[in-house]
Amino acid sequence: MQLGNELPGTPQDMRAYLRRGQERYNIYCTPCHSLLGDGNGMIVQRGYKRPPSFHVDRLRNAPLGHFFDVMTNGFGAMPDYAAQIRPEDRWAIAAYIRALQLSQNAAEADVPAQDRAKLNTPSEDQVEVPPTSINKPPGPEPPAGGARP
Repeated sequence: MQLGNELPGTPQDMRAYLRRGQERYNIYCTPCHSLLGDGNGMIVQRGYKRPPSFHVDRLRNAPLGHFFDVMTNGFGAMPDYAAQIRPEDRWAIAAYIRALQLSQNAAEADVPAQDRAKLNTPSEDQVEVPPTSINKPPGPEPPAGGARP
């Protein structure tokens, strides 16, 4: 599964395109599909019918045009979004869905060989820092001398 050649441009253009797709996805799609694309959005949690997860094989293998078509024409319980979402944004959302699928179903073999060593090396933001007076969570100080309130 790849994004393919449907999206021309530089890597910077692709990042901007995917950011736009993510932004539109978060606005229009997450109420049903959730941020993860697993079909467990807020309206589902409130009793509405659950849409399929984007992570099932059928949808991971679907062409980008499938997602564009469903957004344009609706499918099953999903209404069409042709009036709400411009065509170029529907394509950006479809590309973001594909990136979301890749991110949730990646294997170590998908990482270039020269970058695999980085997978087991924690980055600075992943290292757990023990609490200190500077970064401990706010809250009341315990009573002096171990006395209970």
